[in-house]
Amino acid sequence: MPELPKISGDEAIKAFKKLGFDQVRQKGSHVVMRREDKGCVIPRHKELAVGTLKSAIKQAGIAVDEFIAACEGK
Repeated sequence: MPELPKISGDEAIKAFKKLGFDQVRQKGSHVVMRREDKGCVIPRHKELAVGTLKSAIKQAGIAVDEFIAACEGK
């Protein structure tokens, strides 16, 4: 599995939006993203922990490679 980048919560939200997810709500610093029947929660922190990001990717049902490509803008 490729190594996940060190990114902020806002950068992760942008990557999920590129993958077709929409922001449906926010409570405090936690943003809920949804695409059809899959969703994930992303905290808007300055730097996300690797485990937190990995969990959000797993909740969303996407591949790590797909997420990294969206982060890099491919």
